[in-house]
Amino acid sequence: MVVEPIIKVIESSDPLLEKILERSFLDQVQAAGLVNEVLTSVRTWGDTAVCEYTRRFGGPILLPGDLRVRDEEIEAACSLVGQDYLRSLRRALNNITAFHRKQLQQSWFETQESGAILGQLVRPLERVGIYVPGGKASYPSSVLMNAVPARVAGVKEIAMVTPPAGDGSVNPYTLAAAAEVGVREIYKIGGAQAIAALAFGTSVVPRVDKITGPGNIHVTLAKRQVYGVVDIDMLAGPSEILIIADSTADPSFVAADLLSQAEHDEMASSVLLTPCGDLAVRVQEEVAGQLSLLDRRDIIKRSLEHYGAIVITGDLEQAFELAGRFAPEHLEIMVDEPFHWLSRVKNAGAVFLGSHSPEPAGDYLAGPNHVLPTGGTARFYSPLGVEAFLKKTSLIAYTGAALEKEADAIVKLAEIEGLSAHAHAVKVRMKKYVKEKGKGDE
Repeated sequence: MVVEPIIKVIESSDPLLEKILERSFLDQVQAAGLVNEVLTSVRTWGDTAVCEYTRRFGGPILLPGDLRVRDEEIEAACSLVGQDYLRSLRRALNNITAFHRKQLQQSWFETQESGAILGQLVRPLERVGIYVPGGKASYPSSVLMNAVPARVAGVKEIAMVTPPAGDGSVNPYTLAAAAEVGVREIYKIGGAQAIAALAFGTSVVPRVDKITGPGNIHVTLAKRQVYGVVDIDMLAGPSEILIIADSTADPSFVAADLLSQAEHDEMASSVLLTPCGDLAVRVQEEVAGQLSLLDRRDIIKRSLEHYGAIVITGDLEQAFELAGRFAPEHLEIMVDEPFHWLSRVKNAGAVFLGSHSPEPAGDYLAGPNHVLPTGGTARFYSPLGVEAFLKKTSLIAYTGAALEKEADAIVKLAEIEGLSAHAHAVKVRMKKYVKEKGKGDE
């Protein structure tokens, strides 16, 4: 029996590769217009608009008083989930917390020879909002990945928003995860209206200083539009995986990992780069064979047909060069001696080395954050981490003697820029300091 190929095998010179490498997910005029309407309405009408858009976009009919999840709902959720789930959740929580504690930065001070004190104050943000996808699905891992670094940073107030199900409930696994990490301020809001509520504030939802967490195109566009009113983590697009493999790779492993990312949604991208034609064919066969075993096969099939590819490269060097251009969210290196090739990695959200480091390990349990840059933004964005929830304040404390030592240079630079008042602020101090110093010498 011949199984129809699901994913294409192409050469590195195929124009299709350029389409996959340069794909854009934010240039959607219609979606942007709708998002702007939602943001404007919520800013003007507050909770009334939030409830109206929730209903209009297929959610439940809610009143403003229904938006916040009650404590008894959280307790009920915790009683519904099994102990096996809680044990797995707590194991992940411990690993994620341990990893992120290593990222914590401290304030520092330094006294220079002149007597000047320079330093940096590191303080947590006061209040942040985290967006957790929901509705029909459950994403407790997103709760942990957003809330843990905020908690480690010392953020006092964390408000979580997540789309409710049709009956107005929130998935119990999501609520239990929030309870485990200590998040009790939870709102039944999703989409652009959730971002608007967090950014502008309503009677029910106090405004935040920063919004983190991935969502659909409307959530992403809303985050882009409110940036400046609040801070955001990044603009997250469809998920993606790029695998570099040689003849030592197990084709069943490679195929399974391509499929794992394709199940996120129809726009997810799964790409294999390999110089081995034989491996390419075997992975293609494995993909077709394994697909029939999976629940979300229709989504996977559409994803692989439109945004998936097996690319035959000239050699591994070319594969890593292409990977740098793609700047993938997830990069798996399934080659002989993968650490030898790590220096070739220029742009990636997370790197998985070796045949027993599948991407799902990073999604759920390993410890590093799974909120990662997508759409090529790994060229300049980093994974979500503790530093995202910290702000830094510079500290400068000069003595008269220290300022005297630098005064001429400060005045010169200020005058070059035509800012005479800046220069005067130094001169007036020096005039008085020199005079008083002279009295002291008498």
